[in-house]
Amino acid sequence: MAVPSDLSEFAGVPAAQARRAPGAVALEFDGAALGYAEFARACEHVAGVLWTHWGVRPGDRVAWLGANHPGQLVLLFALARIGAALLPLNFRLAPAEWDAQVADCRPTRLVHDDAWADAALQLGARHTLPVHRAQALGEQIDAPPAPVHGTDASAVLLVYTSGTTGRPKAAVHTQGNLLANMRIAAQVQRMTPGDRVATMLPMFHVGGLCIQTLPALYAGATVILHPRFSPDSAFVCFERDRPTLTLQVPATMKALVDHPRWPGADLSSLRAMWAGSSLLPASLVRAVHARGVPVCNVYGATETGPFSIALGPEAAMDHVGSCGWPAPEVDVRLKDAKDGVGELLLRAPNVVSRYWPDIAACDADGWFHTGDLASLASDGSYTIVGRAKELIISGGENIHPAEIESVLGEHPAVLECAAFGVPDDAWGEAVAVAVVLREGQAADQDALAAFLAGRLARYKLPRRWLWVEALPKTALGKLQRGALAALRTSP
Repeated sequence: MAVPSDLSEFAGVPAAQARRAPGAVALEFDGAALGYAEFARACEHVAGVLWTHWGVRPGDRVAWLGANHPGQLVLLFALARIGAALLPLNFRLAPAEWDAQVADCRPTRLVHDDAWADAALQLGARHTLPVHRAQALGEQIDAPPAPVHGTDASAVLLVYTSGTTGRPKAAVHTQGNLLANMRIAAQVQRMTPGDRVATMLPMFHVGGLCIQTLPALYAGATVILHPRFSPDSAFVCFERDRPTLTLQVPATMKALVDHPRWPGADLSSLRAMWAGSSLLPASLVRAVHARGVPVCNVYGATETGPFSIALGPEAAMDHVGSCGWPAPEVDVRLKDAKDGVGELLLRAPNVVSRYWPDIAACDADGWFHTGDLASLASDGSYTIVGRAKELIISGGENIHPAEIESVLGEHPAVLECAAFGVPDDAWGEAVAVAVVLREGQAADQDALAAFLAGRLARYKLPRRWLWVEALPKTALGKLQRGALAALRTSP
């Protein structure tokens, strides 16, 4: 892979690529192209603004609220130079969920794009948080270069993920973690400066940011950045912009495959379509394979980079359903394996060591316990067969049942409730909830749905409701969630 030999620090990646090929295009966005030299200058300029005018210092956090935008990437590298960290907020969350994250990690500033200006101003007002428009970062402000304080050990990215108790926690990615993930992911995907990578998934997730976007910049490739996914814009991109790689999830793959343009769309520029999902519906994979494009897969978690196990193009056609083999520098083992199935444990330089502010993410030996159950084939490939942590994954979003249960349980009509995942053709899984009502209360799905709608993100809202007299429990009173999934749910 033709990458500069001096890519030894995360914050220095744009400058290293600018030295290699200053005229090469780093980003294409909204009809405009940004060369690597311009990208590197923007990162340096914004670092100066952050330091001189905003007072950002090592260890500080700056939040981002918006769709995919070049300003988010510039801000990330600028913060890295200072030794500060970016907190990308999931725009799909409810305002109350943003409030909880802002209160938890206390960013010093909030940056937004135009589409999320009103929400950002309201969020800033609720927390007395200075708010800035992304485009203002590029204005000509007298800002001398910021001093370089960032190191491999500096926190640079905080990404919230569902915790085992239902309370979201922020995985703290250091510059060393991100650099290792870029190196590993670029190597496995065989990225070169000649690649054109179409980023359509949201960069508030490590999937959209770290599986292809940052590795592409590490490789000196061009990132074709879309504000968000839509099937129509994706087909235009495939046919007009000629990407060589793209990343999708089952929900977006289904939107493409079901679209009227799918049978005749020109996909000839794609040498692979990668997917960020532990479980891929075989029907979707075969539909893409039928168009001559191998579907490769990445297994990982918010805490693991997430590039951990990968199914490359050479095995994609004959390993449908598998996650592939451990990526370079990644150690994998199965804990408490029985009949060839055990909990998947990962250890690698791209795995975070802590959650915010200082909660251990790994065990004493550095292993991250994924909570996923996997089988190991004789050829060394891994397949995910279940989830010990009971997460619901709907449309690429992780949802912990306790997040829903804790809110729904506050409704005066609800005595007990339990959320669980059920198969769904469009989203992979949909949220279902079993409800035990208090005596004298009537089953009113509309009222309970409205109660949740103002408190949870839309993708977390139940699509199936089940009214039961009691939740299935063990003799010790522990919920048998697996028994819930076997019950019939209402449409």
